[in-house]
Amino acid sequence: MDYPVETFSPAERAVLAPHVTNLDRPVFALVNLPETVKGALFARYSRYQGTLRRLFLDEFAESLPGLPAFESGEGRRAADLYDRIFLGYGDDSVAQLGGMHVACEWTSNVLTKVLQRPRLASYLEQSTRYIPYDAPMPAGREGEPRYRYYRDGALGPGYAAAMDEVFGVYAGALPRVRAWLDDEFPGDPSPARTRALGAKALDLLRGVLPAAALSHMGIYASGQSYEQLILHLLAHPLPEARAYGQGILEAVQAVMPSFVARVERPDRGGEWVAYLQERDAAAARWAARLGLERGTGDGEGGSSVRLLHVDGDEDALLAALLFEATGVGEEAARIRLAALAADERAAMLADLVGTRANRRHRPGRGFEALRYRFEIVSDYGAFRDLQRHRMLTVQWQQLTPHLGAGVPEEVDAAGCGDDVRRAYETSRAAWQALADAGQHRAAPYALCLGYRIRYVLDLNAREAMQLIELRSGREGHPSYRAVAHEMHRAISAVHPAVGAAMTHVDTETEPRLERILSEMRTQARLDAATS
Repeated sequence: MDYPVETFSPAERAVLAPHVTNLDRPVFALVNLPETVKGALFARYSRYQGTLRRLFLDEFAESLPGLPAFESGEGRRAADLYDRIFLGYGDDSVAQLGGMHVACEWTSNVLTKVLQRPRLASYLEQSTRYIPYDAPMPAGREGEPRYRYYRDGALGPGYAAAMDEVFGVYAGALPRVRAWLDDEFPGDPSPARTRALGAKALDLLRGVLPAAALSHMGIYASGQSYEQLILHLLAHPLPEARAYGQGILEAVQAVMPSFVARVERPDRGGEWVAYLQERDAAAARWAARLGLERGTGDGEGGSSVRLLHVDGDEDALLAALLFEATGVGEEAARIRLAALAADERAAMLADLVGTRANRRHRPGRGFEALRYRFEIVSDYGAFRDLQRHRMLTVQWQQLTPHLGAGVPEEVDAAGCGDDVRRAYETSRAAWQALADAGQHRAAPYALCLGYRIRYVLDLNAREAMQLIELRSGREGHPSYRAVAHEMHRAISAVHPAVGAAMTHVDTETEPRLERILSEMRTQARLDAATS
């Protein structure tokens, strides 16, 4: 693989070496740092233009003198204990008791979705609404600056030329859209307004970026989660995924090798990888046998949200909310609930939900008695945000051009719509060329994030409340706000009381600078800190 190699002065290397497992590869672990520092590093990472190592040097290193040097591995005593309990007795829960931070840099937007698939981990991904992609990234091993997209010689020169053209459209449109927004949303100059206008421009043009666009990601996970993630990556058909699987394995081995000791054993990790690959191949065979291959029956019908299935009713909800306070079985509680009048039931539900002063005040686990399965078609940009909710079941199909792509009205109004459509067509042609060459799994790299993808969100009512209230917020991207609004409407139609309990859904749809209030609050904190 060809990825940028960052250079450091001898003094910088001396500062970095005690705190990262390597200085020249895109996957590395953080070591010998307080947990609060690692958390702060990853939090700052999402809005920082550069790499994690450079961020540490620029903003953290001077405040952390005297930390010990890194000693590879977890120590003989810990390793012996781990081997005796985990490998000797097979208690996988032991692997949940140790964790570490790993940075995965220069990853494509295709790979970030694979990295984020495990539920039991924490992720921080570089944000496309704060990081512009109009400037070339550092030179790679080939020695010349270039746009931030995944490269592989096997994809051919036509793919690279298409990606350069797409990024050129993005770079040319960004200042024009920014200038249009400045006129469309007049106001007094301020740092908060400048940042809000920048975020809005990046939001509107996010769909132009291809899925090959590169990002940086921070991961914090237990040893058990890393083991499962590594196995899935090593079994993946994409070379990029397998390369990062090997990189994460080496990073974990440098810090807590016992936790991933099974990965390289043929009778354990080897069989796991073979099983995952066989399962993937079996699904492809049956899809072909039933005539359900990708693209079959697709059309450019636009975005949609469909509620496919509902489990449970409001009686089940009330009984579940009461369960922990009662001393009888749930069926007995349901019999008593059936005798209540409608107004009593409504009053009881309102009382059990309570007064929710903000969206972080969530009702009890009784809301998990209801479940909804949604099939959603949205642009890939919205999907990449919604997929990050991990306390639910997310399944997605491969990104293709068959569901079409949309251009935001504001981009047309700014005079950039035709350029964006040209980028979409360039992207689509590059996808087709890769597909025609038999590279079906790699073809999505070429497609702009504005193309639509079909996926399923299967979640209980408690998680639905969290997702819908968060993603409908005024600071959110319009494309996933629209999905959240439709999910709320569908739930309200089948379970009105559940929809009514979601009191922090922002249903406003008027044009606005989504980030302005947040940026104003941020600026007020900055001003207070420096006064």
